Amino acid sequence: MCGRYAASRRPEDLAGIFEIEKWDPAEALEPDWNVAPTKEVYVVLERPLKDADSPRPVRQLRKLKWGLVPSWAKSPEGAARMINARAETIHEKPSFKKAFASRRCIIPADGYYEWVTGAGERELEVEGRKKRPRKQPYFVTPADGSVFAMAGLYEFWRDRTLPDDHPSAWWVTCSVVTTEAETGPLGVAPAQGPGSLADIHPRMPLMLMPDRWGAWLDPSHTDTESLRDLLAPPPGGLMRAYPVSTAVSNVRNNGPELLTELEGPEEGTLF
Repeated sequence: MCGRYAASRRPEDLAGIFEIEKWDPAEALEPDWNVAPTKEVYVVLERPLKDADSPRPVRQLRKLKWGLVPSWAKSPEGAARMINARAETIHEKPSFKKAFASRRCIIPADGYYEWVTGAGERELEVEGRKKRPRKQPYFVTPADGSVFAMAGLYEFWRDRTLPDDHPSAWWVTCSVVTTEAETGPLGVAPAQGPGSLADIHPRMPLMLMPDRWGAWLDPSHTDTESLRDLLAPPPGGLMRAYPVSTAVSNVRNNGPELLTELEGPEEGTLF
């Protein structure tokens, strides 16, 4: 799954990486090393510009809220529960299938965080005891330092309690597409700890390689059967993972120090 990630690249850098045609400096976000659900995040998408003469889709960098609200939802209260969409079922799930057909996006990240439960606490979890488990966070990122381009979906939701001209009348929200975690060896593994992404967690965000960006973003590509081919995972061995401070577990902590690699886990795990 993806429940927290880091996104520190500036909009002008993202514009160059993704060949963005349109972005609004007024929507610029500060670097965020601890992106949590319901925060505003950058996404790359293609759609016609509002009030433009041409219906041509334009590649844009937009600011959306993380946590998808389906267009048919009565309220946005469930957004925090829809931060992820499973690649295996997005073509059929009511909350995601319409967005999958025509409202796909890329959510740029430096990498994502995932937590491994400590050995003793894992046993308590399995036994159903109520003690809160201690968990060691790991940061997962492309080994070559490139952008982690997470596949995403976005959706529009109209707040019918507000007038048409109200700035909050429309919500634009997004979700990260996840897939099964790689079971093969990491490109760069920590000195002690997990040897694969599946050792950390059974799910991971779906990373799109650059040769799939165009097809994924193209809103005219609406055939869900062929779109499902784009959900195949990238080649293995591209990622590295390393332990980071448990400070990242508190969403109030936010700074580049959260990405500092530790010599070893702060919390003892099964490895």
